[in-house]
Amino acid sequence: MSAFSLEPRQIAWCAELRTLAAERLRPLAEKGEPGRVNRALVAELGRLGLLERLFTSGAVDLCLMRESLAYACTEAETALALQGLGAHPVHAYGTPAQRAHWLPRVSEGTAVAAFALSEPGAGSDAGALALRAEADPEAARPDGSPAPALDASPLAAPDGPSRWRLTGEKCWISNAPEADCYTVFARTTPGTGARGVTAFLVPADRPGLTGAALEMLSPHPIGSLVFDAVPVTADDVLGEVDRGFRVAMGTLNLFRPSVGAFAVGMAQAALDATLAHTAGREAFGGKLRDLQTVAHQVAEMALRTEAARLMVYAAATAYDEGAPDVPKHAAMAKLLATETAQYVVDAAVQLHGARALRRGHLLEHLYREVRAPRIYEGASEVQRGIIAKELYASIGEAP
Repeated sequence: MSAFSLEPRQIAWCAELRTLAAERLRPLAEKGEPGRVNRALVAELGRLGLLERLFTSGAVDLCLMRESLAYACTEAETALALQGLGAHPVHAYGTPAQRAHWLPRVSEGTAVAAFALSEPGAGSDAGALALRAEADPEAARPDGSPAPALDASPLAAPDGPSRWRLTGEKCWISNAPEADCYTVFARTTPGTGARGVTAFLVPADRPGLTGAALEMLSPHPIGSLVFDAVPVTADDVLGEVDRGFRVAMGTLNLFRPSVGAFAVGMAQAALDATLAHTAGREAFGGKLRDLQTVAHQVAEMALRTEAARLMVYAAATAYDEGAPDVPKHAAMAKLLATETAQYVVDAAVQLHGARALRRGHLLEHLYREVRAPRIYEGASEVQRGIIAKELYASIGEAP
């Protein structure tokens, strides 16, 4: 795997993104309602061409976008990332009809996408999904037209598309319940763990699909979904029946390093704020920066932030080059960067003192934002498990 370094055009693009985030996106973010989808912000991301780049660029560009936006406007970063997470399965595994219908709208910011994997009893253990996709030989197609009869197989009919009813719950779903479409992972074959899961593309207006918003620590939209015999057909399948776990992991292998980029952007914002504060703050007859304990703390913050950044872009480069060890590098990048950002933001708050805890302060905002990435898209403990599994697999031993 080659080493990563930014080219001049990438450096210029990152600077442009920071300016756009500060001048055009942050004002829209500030007008949004906490916990709700900010459609004006999503639409602006579409007008700027950033959403389209989710599907035309590689992992490195995705990380550059997420880090740069996170530095100046975490709400814009999150809105962009959630569009990508929700619609990447359509881009990578969808049929031509699915792609043609949804990707232009997601890219324009006129449709909001969501990735529905987690459940009340299956968060980190994705193989324990309980949302059921039960064969439904009597149902009509979602458009109301009669469905052909199924043969003896519960999953396929030779004379027409297969049909299921989705029953169960999803929880902790970003953009729920306001998204326009959901990538939903459901169990089509009981008792088979991760091997019996299928990914479905489910429009929000399907009968039987309802949801509720959840109030969380960070302000981005997140909610629960209830599936009450929601009808889906083979036309809604993403990828292959019973191979939806591949869809989920393929998506997460791309987005986990970029979660790290989000974390690095927050860490850099906290570090820069700390540099400015400690350089100007009078204390004990001099500047805060003159105290060795403070200077060494800032140096440690910078060291860890740069190390995390290098790990993130190494993982993104591995993904773009099709390296065989992408899952290991993706897990390492997410783990190191999110844990680092937590450390850096916490240290920044400590060096700023009480002012950093005042509502509306940058660090108060970052302190609330930085906690969740250590949990979503695989908690830190899960990432350590993935790393260990990949390491032992490389020597032919199971952990």
